[in-house]
Amino acid sequence: MNTILLLTIIIVTFLAGVLSGYFFNRYQTEQARKAESERAENILQAAQTQARLIESKAREDAVKIVQAAEQELKERRVELNREAERLERRRNELEARAERLEQREQNLNKRQSALDKRANEIEKLYQEQFTRLQQIAEMSKEEARQELLKQVEKEARADMARIIRQIETEAREEGEKRARKLIAEAIQRVASEHVAEVTTAVVPLPSEEMKGRIVGRNGRNIKAFEQAAGVDVIVDDTPEAVIISCFDSVRREIARRALTRLTIDGRIHPGQIEKVLEEERKAVEKIIEEAGQEAAFEAGVTGLHPEVLRMMGRLKFRTSYGQNQLAHAVEVARLAGILAAELGANVEIAKQAGFLHDIGKAMDHNQEGTHARLGAEFCRRYGVNPIVVNAIESHHHEVDQLSVEAIIVEAADAISGARPGARREDLEAYIKRIRSLEELSLSFKGVQQAFAIQAGREMRIIVKPEEIDDLAAARLARDIARKIEETMQYPGQIKVTVIRETRAVEIAR
Repeated sequence: MNTILLLTIIIVTFLAGVLSGYFFNRYQTEQARKAESERAENILQAAQTQARLIESKAREDAVKIVQAAEQELKERRVELNREAERLERRRNELEARAERLEQREQNLNKRQSALDKRANEIEKLYQEQFTRLQQIAEMSKEEARQELLKQVEKEARADMARIIRQIETEAREEGEKRARKLIAEAIQRVASEHVAEVTTAVVPLPSEEMKGRIVGRNGRNIKAFEQAAGVDVIVDDTPEAVIISCFDSVRREIARRALTRLTIDGRIHPGQIEKVLEEERKAVEKIIEEAGQEAAFEAGVTGLHPEVLRMMGRLKFRTSYGQNQLAHAVEVARLAGILAAELGANVEIAKQAGFLHDIGKAMDHNQEGTHARLGAEFCRRYGVNPIVVNAIESHHHEVDQLSVEAIIVEAADAISGARPGARREDLEAYIKRIRSLEELSLSFKGVQQAFAIQAGREMRIIVKPEEIDDLAAARLARDIARKIEETMQYPGQIKVTVIRETRAVEIAR
């Protein structure tokens, strides 16, 4: 009995424990489900709140963008209205000017008619007076003219010669002033073409749209480029090209290379511009150093300071009359070496002086002085041989030449510059100009022979003495000089000398 009761209690206790565990587990599961549900609801509410905030901010940003666009549109409208008003004023001014010009033309036509009428009356009176004079003098017009000319020629020939001599004397006294004026006028007429040629570089573009990207918004890119590169960028109507202008050939080359890279890359903004310019500046400096070293090697010159070689490398980007200055320096060094060897002078000094003679042309334009003096001072600073320094400074006779090597360098420089093809005027053009001068002189009556001497800078003309007297010789020289000025193009000036020689020959028997 006790056993059955104990078993019953154990079973009941077990069943109660199982039921308690079941309900407790169910309770915990229900609580966990409620907690998960509450957490999910909280996350959903937070997401909805965040979405409402983002939507509100987006609306505010959209309103700001619309307001900014409206403001910009308003400013553009104001600017367009201002431009329209300016154009309207300009049109009114042009119309008023056209009316004034038309009124002036009418007044001129009236005055011209009155003048024509007056001229007809004067011509009629002149004919009447002329007829009366012929009747009184009992001579025709041609007879009176011939008689008058004979008398005037006899009385005025000596006076004319004296006046010519006086005019020539005054011309010599005023020669320097007139020469300065002529040189100034010549520079004004031809300098623009030459300056444009030696101070500009053309950068080709892949398309016309690239011009707008180079300029940038409100000119931001082009201003940044010009300020960083130290050049002027000209964007005009030239198709698919822009022009870089600068007197400094090295800065112009750096800017050309940098702008070419920027147009190929397509990324054009102030930061990229400064980066590319700095990279190209280093690249050009390296090219300059290598060019100086290669030129010294080609010329056979050794022992120069690295700064001297770097300065010589700058001449790679310098030309004179179309001749590259670095190639000219190498050529002069070789010529000087050959001449020195033939004359028994110091070959090494002659070659070094010939190589460095134009180094002053690589100096910055802010330094004052001639290229010979600047180059000599620069080389003296870096320990170049004093004989070489004197040859550099004296190759244009600014100082006395103290050695035979200096004279050799001057001769080599002249040979290199005068070589046909080295500079702009080649041998064929030179010969053609000489022949044209001689043929032009021979075309005048009374000229027996004509010779162009001093490389075409002087004409010696021999005339026939029986046809040309002293007065006619002076007049012939003036006429030939005027004809040369009107029909030919030539550098410098041409002196015209007319020679009239009379010989009396008698034989004593």
